[in-house]
Parts: sequence; C-alpha cells; structure tokens
Amino acid sequence: MPELSALLPMVALLFVIGGVAGVVAGLLGVGGGIVLVPAFFYAFTHLGYDGPQLMQICVATSLATIVVTSPRSVASHHKKGAVDWQMLRDWAPYIVIGALAGTLVAASVKSVVLQVVFGVLAGLAGLYMAFGKPGWRLGESLPGQPARGVMATVLAFCSAMMGIGGGTFGVPLMSLYGVPIHRAVATAAGLGVLIAVPSVLGFLFVPIENAPPYTLGAVNLPAFLVVIGSTMLTTPWGVKLAHAMDPKPLKRAFAVFITLVALNMLRKVAGF
Repeated sequence: MPELSALLPMVALLFVIGGVAGVVAGLLGVGGGIVLVPAFFYAFTHLGYDGPQLMQICVATSLATIVVTSPRSVASHHKKGAVDWQMLRDWAPYIVIGALAGTLVAASVKSVVLQVVFGVLAGLAGLYMAFGKPGWRLGESLPGQPARGVMATVLAFCSAMMGIGGGTFGVPLMSLYGVPIHRAVATAAGLGVLIAVPSVLGFLFVPIENAPPYTLGAVNLPAFLVVIGSTMLTTPWGVKLAHAMDPKPLKRAFAVFITLVALNMLRKVAGF
C-alpha cells in the first residue's frame, strides 16, 4: 500500500485541478474534460508516474468523471425543456459505436499518440472558441442520413480519444447547423453520457504499467473521487460568476489558454 506521504500530494493537486475544472465548467459552459486531461497529465508527471500509458489514465479518468457529472447536467437542462431527446435517440447508436471505436484505438496506441491527438484537436477547439462567429452556418438544419450518422460517429470517436464529453465538438457542430445555443448545450450534455459510459467500461479492462496508486484498469480512483467532489463544490461558484459578469472576454481568454496548453503538449511530443 502506498505511503500517506505519497498520496497526500496527489490528493492535494487533484483537489485543485477539480476545483478549477468546476469553476471553468460553470462559468463558460464548456466541459471540464478539456481542462482535466492536460491537468492530470502534468500532475501525474510531476508526481513521478510518467509511464508509457499515462495519457490512457488521464483520458479514462476524465471520462469517468463525465459519467457522474453529465447526468446531473442533463437533468438540470431537462427541467428547462432544453434537451432535444429525439436528436439524442437518433444519434445514440452512432455515438456509442464511435465511443467504443475511440476507446479501442486509445487503448492500443502509445501515450505520445494520444498527446498528439489531444494537442491537435484541443488546439482547433481553442481557435474556434476564440475566432468563431455565432452567425457561421454549414446549413439551415442538420443533414439527414447517412451524413448525420457519420458526423455523430466521428464526434464520439474524437471525444473518446481525448477524454472529453460532447460539448467541445457537439455544441459547435449543432450551432453550425442552426440549432439554438441553449438547446445545443443541453443536448450536448446528453452526448457526454453516451460517450463516457461505454468508453469507461472499455478502459476498465485496459492493463496499465507504472500506474498511480489505486488505478482500476486505466481509471485512477483517487483522481476520480477527489475531482468529482471538488467539481461539485466549485461548479455553482462558476455559475454565479457567469451571471455576475460578461463571460465573453473570459471565454476568449480561456480559448487562448487551451490553445497554449495544446501547443505545449505538442511541444513536449516534439522534444523542444
């Protein structure tokens, strides 16, 4: 059993990480996964757990937190009548297939590959957040099949590979096809559940070398529990801040931050 002196620094770092992710999620309406994955990576690396499958642990643990947080978010949005349940039913089979495919690929590649995937896709998401315009459109409504199924599958595949829910890609995608932003955010929360549950079930059976203490498959239990607790504590603070100030400049600042985090991860991969 690991000594208390080894566990306490990890718990303290994870509590701060979860707290920041909760504030960001409540303040800006983005999923915490895009904060949690790089934060987990740097925290575990700093604590000496720099194994060849470290990114698998970060991705899987982030997805595990989404299993808990997304249903609460969906329930809140449902009370306001904002969730498009028909869209979720239509997309569900493709989302599950894409999430399982993403999990299988993520489990079989080296950590550095997942770093590249996260760096590239998070960088693109950050650029969209910074420069995207509300009036941008790819169409007046979502396309029919098979295009819709392909989009849902790719969305889930990329999200599972990155360890994030449905908001980072789902909200922009729906907005680009004319879905009102509040409905897009609410429905994307449901996508998070459909992505995270099959992904986590798959990651529980992935063997990990040099894992941090109390890691089940690729899911680190202390990180999961501490982050869930601190996120639930701080998310309401973020929501209150969002109502007390204009979140637009903060969202642009966060977009810059995420882009820099993504570039830094790519820098590490390149060895600079």
